[in-house]
Amino acid sequence: MSDSKLLRGTFILTAGTFLIKFLGMIYTFPFFALVGTQGSALYNYGYVPYTLFISIATAGVPLAVAKFVSKYNAIEEYETSRRLFHASQLLLICTGFLAFLILFILAPVIAPFMLPKDTQGNSVDDVVSVIRIVSTALIFVPSQSLYRGFFQGHQSMGPTTISQLLEQIVRIVFTLVGSYLILRVFGGTLTQAIGLSTFAATLGAIGGLLILFWYWRNRKPHLDELLPKSRGRINPTNMEMFKELFSYSIPYVFVGLAIPLYQLVDQFTYNRTMEANGYKDIAEATYVMFSFTSHKLVMIPVSLATAFGLTLVPAITEAFVSQNHKKLHSQITQTFQVVFFLTLPAVVGISVLAEPMYSAFYEKSHLGGIILGFYAPVALLYSLFTVNVAILQGIDKQKYAIVGLVIGVIIKIILNVPLIHYFQTKGAILATALGYTFSIVYNFYFIRKYANFSFNRVLRRILFMIILSALMAGSVYIVEQFLGLWFTYKDGRMISMFLVLIGAAVGAVVYLGVAYKLNLIEIILGARISNRFKFGKKG
Repeated sequence: MSDSKLLRGTFILTAGTFLIKFLGMIYTFPFFALVGTQGSALYNYGYVPYTLFISIATAGVPLAVAKFVSKYNAIEEYETSRRLFHASQLLLICTGFLAFLILFILAPVIAPFMLPKDTQGNSVDDVVSVIRIVSTALIFVPSQSLYRGFFQGHQSMGPTTISQLLEQIVRIVFTLVGSYLILRVFGGTLTQAIGLSTFAATLGAIGGLLILFWYWRNRKPHLDELLPKSRGRINPTNMEMFKELFSYSIPYVFVGLAIPLYQLVDQFTYNRTMEANGYKDIAEATYVMFSFTSHKLVMIPVSLATAFGLTLVPAITEAFVSQNHKKLHSQITQTFQVVFFLTLPAVVGISVLAEPMYSAFYEKSHLGGIILGFYAPVALLYSLFTVNVAILQGIDKQKYAIVGLVIGVIIKIILNVPLIHYFQTKGAILATALGYTFSIVYNFYFIRKYANFSFNRVLRRILFMIILSALMAGSVYIVEQFLGLWFTYKDGRMISMFLVLIGAAVGAVVYLGVAYKLNLIEIILGARISNRFKFGKKG
């Protein structure tokens, strides 16, 4: 795959991934306005364990199935691909139902650990109820993963994108409309509203599964035409197929577990540590600020790295297997450069505009703005971890990514309580940053060793981007201080949004303008993208 094709495919995937993640983030603003801090905390208490279980039950299945199907299709063993599809249906139905039962049964065990001992907000019964309601989605989601992987293996990305989009839309609409009706029309309780909101995950999963069934029904005749062309030289048993499938999926499972594991550590330790240090009154509110509201905002730039991770594996694998070291080094260099070029200014911008941004999207809160500004740089670590793991998978060294993740989580577990003790909410964020930093540096070492890759050129470009981002940050800060003579984030949501839009516009003009003048856009993104900045001229 050429660099231009890699970038083109990346930007296409980025658009789809960004839209889905943007929808998943944007609904939290009206949702927070409806249910407040206590409701948002209760929602997160239920959703984090669910995310962990869904990562175990399905993470890696689409890509693993896609890799299996594409491999056997390439050697014209279409019957083997279809056999895996049928055999995996029963397996994933069983794993999904088993995951549902385990989470449903364990809900009363894990719920008490999430709340302060002397809780005055959400009760243990509330948390148990929400966890059990959202666990029902586990029955349907694994089957979705199988269908998506099967279609992707046939080079068909439409069903995956459309089903994910429909799933997200159903979930969001049901969450917002259901919460509004229960709280504002029928006078129901906050627990009932959050329970209905989490059940939206189940309805979304059913909606996504139905659209995949529709695609399967319409495309099955065409897919059946391939079966008579199968060579039939390979006839693995079901156990052999599952063994191969799991060998592909396990690395993706661990990568999918990264953020949920870190969040689960916070969920089990944060509230009680804050309570023990005399901050019981603000424990749940600050927990929401960094684990729910701020997290949703900083994950937007991370979607860029997620798209890169999806496109990297086949491209780097091809270059690595063919021993085309020049192409391999070029793709790794380009990937790191693009991730930094797009993610770094977004992270810096969020940090500088943290207070008006938090006010515009959630509520007026000086503390919320401080937490968002401190948390924003972690997005860069999330992005780097994602692409590092993708590169290690591409060069068939995914075991080091797993080891790095495990040690990073252990660091988080060891440091979380003492850092929260000394730095409160910032301590939890710092523990996450330190855990991810270790994993990233650890992965860098093995990328350098096994890909024979030198980071010198990347580091020089990154240093230049840091200078460019500092220039952008200074410009935005000056503009915000000037506007601050008349407006501040305390003047309301509309004024805060105005400050965010002006700051973002100034930052984008400075960053992209200087990058274009210095030819950095063409160097990193290619001539075709660079030409789009030649306003009024033909590219």
